[in-house]
Amino acid sequence: MKPDLGITQKNLTAVNQILNAVLADGNMLYIKLRKFHWNLSGDNFMELHLLFEDQYNAVAEAADEVAERIATLGGTAIGTTTEFAKESQLKETPGKVPDTQGILKELVGDHESIVKSLRENLDKCEDDYKDAGTADFLNGLMQEHEKMAWKLRKYFKD
Repeated sequence: MKPDLGITQKNLTAVNQILNAVLADGNMLYIKLRKFHWNLSGDNFMELHLLFEDQYNAVAEAADEVAERIATLGGTAIGTTTEFAKESQLKETPGKVPDTQGILKELVGDHESIVKSLRENLDKCEDDYKDAGTADFLNGLMQEHEKMAWKLRKYFKD
C-alpha cells in the first residue's frame, strides 16, 4: 500500500532520490571512518581512535534513520556498496591511508560536503517538493555533521 501523506507521488519519488543520495554519503563516510579508525597511528592515536569510533557509530545510526525515512515515504533504500559509490559525492582512496593531518582534513571535507548538500536539499524538500517533514529531518542530520566537522576542525590551529 502506498502512503497517502499529502505529498504527490512525483514529489515522493524526488525526495526518495535525495534521501538515497544522503544514505550513500552516510555509508561512504562510515566506511572511511572505519578505515581510518583501523589504520590510524601516531600522535593522539587513542583520542582520535575513540573519536572516529564515536563518529562511525553516529553515522551508522543516522544511515539507518535515513533508510527508515525512505521506507516511511514508500521508497526503497539502496543497500549495496556499488550503489553507495555510484550515488555518493564522497570519493574513496583505495590502498591509501593519509597521515593523521591528511585523515582529519579529508574527514572535515567530507562532513562539510555533506552539510552543504543537506542544506541545499532541505530547501528543495521544503520549497519544491512540499515535504516539511523530510526538510526537518535533513536539518537535524545537517546539524549532526556540522558538529562532527567542528570537532575534527579543532585539531587544527588555524
